[in-house]
Amino acid sequence: MPKVGVAVLGLISRMGGNADFFRMDGVLVPRQVLVDNMHFSRPIQQQRAPKWYPTEGPATGLTKTIEKKPQGVAKLRKSITPGTVLILLAGRFKGKRVVFLKQLESGLLLVTGPFKINGVPLRRVNQAYVIATSTKVDIAGIDTTGISDKPDEKTKRHFFSRVVAEQKEEGEGEFVSTEAKKSGLTEERKAMQVKVDESVIAAVEKTPMMKDYLKSRFSLEKGQFPHLMKF
Repeated sequence: MPKVGVAVLGLISRMGGNADFFRMDGVLVPRQVLVDNMHFSRPIQQQRAPKWYPTEGPATGLTKTIEKKPQGVAKLRKSITPGTVLILLAGRFKGKRVVFLKQLESGLLLVTGPFKINGVPLRRVNQAYVIATSTKVDIAGIDTTGISDKPDEKTKRHFFSRVVAEQKEEGEGEFVSTEAKKSGLTEERKAMQVKVDESVIAAVEKTPMMKDYLKSRFSLEKGQFPHLMKF
């Protein structure tokens, strides 16, 4: 059976679409056989490159989750020991000189001004933002066992947690006054501040000029470079 193509369709339409036999090269060919052996040749359209490309590739679909390892407590620098006078480099009291008391459970440093000398209360600071000096204060007899920043399992609060602000309504009927209770320090923290300051101030007064040294604020003048200084 010869292969036929698009030209056969024209032949079928001219001879009558309902004819059962067709003559091809002097041979009668059944219509069904002719149709089954048709081969159409169509031009293949080439796919053009898109005019727009996405800026980001498809999502890789990572299924593996990376679990972060718990970070341990930061190692205390060798130059920082209990009683070392530190210079704060950031925060509200930057430039102030404070006395280092101990390292807390979180790795932060517990320092105090004391508050009555330079206005710096019991605070937590990161050792990355302090300069350790060679000046030291003898704080051997100071008790700081009640100061911790580890949250309680039940209340989720610790020594440095502040009082939550509350509102209380007093009066009856139209004469109702809303009294706001401001957030602030806990009574425990205030009492500990007084207790620690008394011990630190007593140790500071044993060294001449130490009180004035803690009162002064650290600053740099033109031509001074901290990396060339010895503290």
